[in-house]
Amino acid sequence: MRTVALLLMLVSGFASAAPVTAPDPVAEDTLLANITRRAFDAPEAMLAELQQRWPTHAEPGQPREAAWLMARGRVLLAAGQAGAADAVAVQLMAREDGVDRSWLLRALAQERTGRSATALAARALAGLDKRCPAGDEARAVRELGCDFRSAWEALRILQREQYAQGAFAVAETSIRRALALARAGDDKHLTALSHGLLAVAQQAQDRMDAARAELRAAATEAAGDLVAGARVRNYEAAVERRARDMAASRSAVEAALLLAEQADAPHLAAQLRSNLVDSYMHLGMAKEALAAGQRAMPVLQRFGDRFYERSLHHNLAVAHIKLRQFDQARQELAKVSEFGTDPADLVPRARELRELGDTWGEAGQYKEALAALHAERDLNTRANERNRAAALEELGRKYDSAAKQRDLDLLARDGQLKDQQISNQQLAQQVGFAIGALLLLSVALIGVTLVRMRRAQARLTANQSLLRAQSERDPLTDLSNRRHFLAVMDQSAREARGEGFVGALMMIDIDHFKNVNDWHGHAAGDAVIVEVARRIRAAVRDTDLVVRWGGEEFLVFAPALPGDDLALMAERVLRGIGSQPIETAEGPLRITVSIGFASFPLGGAAGAGLRLHWEQAVNWADMVLYQAKAEGRNRGVGISAVEAPDAHALAAVLQDFDAACMNGQVKLRQLPGPP
Repeated sequence: MRTVALLLMLVSGFASAAPVTAPDPVAEDTLLANITRRAFDAPEAMLAELQQRWPTHAEPGQPREAAWLMARGRVLLAAGQAGAADAVAVQLMAREDGVDRSWLLRALAQERTGRSATALAARALAGLDKRCPAGDEARAVRELGCDFRSAWEALRILQREQYAQGAFAVAETSIRRALALARAGDDKHLTALSHGLLAVAQQAQDRMDAARAELRAAATEAAGDLVAGARVRNYEAAVERRARDMAASRSAVEAALLLAEQADAPHLAAQLRSNLVDSYMHLGMAKEALAAGQRAMPVLQRFGDRFYERSLHHNLAVAHIKLRQFDQARQELAKVSEFGTDPADLVPRARELRELGDTWGEAGQYKEALAALHAERDLNTRANERNRAAALEELGRKYDSAAKQRDLDLLARDGQLKDQQISNQQLAQQVGFAIGALLLLSVALIGVTLVRMRRAQARLTANQSLLRAQSERDPLTDLSNRRHFLAVMDQSAREARGEGFVGALMMIDIDHFKNVNDWHGHAAGDAVIVEVARRIRAAVRDTDLVVRWGGEEFLVFAPALPGDDLALMAERVLRGIGSQPIETAEGPLRITVSIGFASFPLGGAAGAGLRLHWEQAVNWADMVLYQAKAEGRNRGVGISAVEAPDAHALAAVLQDFDAACMNGQVKLRQLPGPP
């Protein structure tokens, strides 16, 4: 009863700026949590209220100062006062009980600017774990003084980036621990949010029934809390969107928006409108998406919400493209580029560029589509390099650990040998034969150790070679990947000694592959990619190089193949893929492809002598692939002749490809796909 009374006194307000006696810590922490949450939508008002309530026992050097400082830092962040919040982090770092909160406050500041906060959050959690050990959260909160809300926030930051990287099972583990902390602290708001996050993680692992059960639990915990209810409905929208029920997703976001408006939460409402833009886009409601986004943008900018602002600029750019408002789209994309790309976000940024490239292509803007495609490939390359470096680093750490252990074992054995030798010297006359035997044993031991070390070194070298080979193979299809193709091209360029690229290229793209993933699931999408790769391999020659170029794209490099033979090969690929359905767990699917192909050097009276770098040749193949997609897909388009007197004229043709086709500078060969 005493705790409840004190909580009511704190919530209703104090008669003066400081109470006469220190309140109960549980009630005080609940008050600070409420102020911090309300600061998300009313930072200035909460900053004033916090200043008014600052108690005497939270003055510098007092035991409860760290809790109040942390609340102040978070409210300052919500108000956009990053410098003042950083000063609070410095104050916390100077206190023994504030170090972990200082790391967490800095992590929250990093996250607010749209940068990776994983390292800072992990550092904060490592310190908080001393009072919040995993596995016994109830005792930790009840007896050890666990700051469960700070630990929950650190876990939320970690799971967010784990989820973004596709580590759904790891993210689920983090959320379950956060849920245990929220329950131990009897915080219904955090408990509701934990269930909602769990629902999203469950759906990401294709466990829809479990996801819906978590959503029901979240709604129960959020009863009576409008803000928590709005966030839970937003999680429901995310689950329905991944389940491909876009109408249900839209309804959930609209319900969440209504709750946020009833709670007078403008910042949250702006975030929900930003999510509504995505729902409208999936339903083909580009104008409605544009209106919702333009209403949300000034609010997000007022609150300094860079994470949602960047995402909204991207979605608005896509909406403008769909409405053929290309200048406005370019303006939005220029604003997106101002945010930069965090190394931890390479994978989601690459997905954005893929969506952008497809949208530009559907609008007939092939230059922009090609630029987006190349930017996506660059990000995928950087992500692959990052993953490969991490794998090599981990392998090196394992080898170093094994080598150190071998050295320790050798030293231990050597020490034992020396002790035995000293003992033997005292009994030299009696045990001479034993000494000789021990010496022989030591030599054998050293020899065995050296052999083992050499074998370990050989295994390390073999592992590195295997890793290098695996880095040049696509793990899903076992085709060569882009890294291997680049190595082949570099070797060919060195052998050609500046003579230019010679050979044929065929760029292949699976038609409407996004629909396969959205309607039938990623397992069906993987089955389609594997079977298409097999059929391409069967349709080309054994000497041809087949590459998984990225996502649903494939590239075939055929050395010394003239144009007519290349067209026959493209026709075999078209019919080999499109003539028979592909069997998946969801049933048979009819799949078709679009193909762009060209033989180099480019043909034609004027173009026959022109030599191109292999990267330029790939651009030409890309361009005719987009031409095939623009003409309705399920077809191949090849270059039969190009009339260009020099390299400058050839570059001009590529810049305005449509005009060059119309005036006869470029002659195309059309191959219809199977009906």
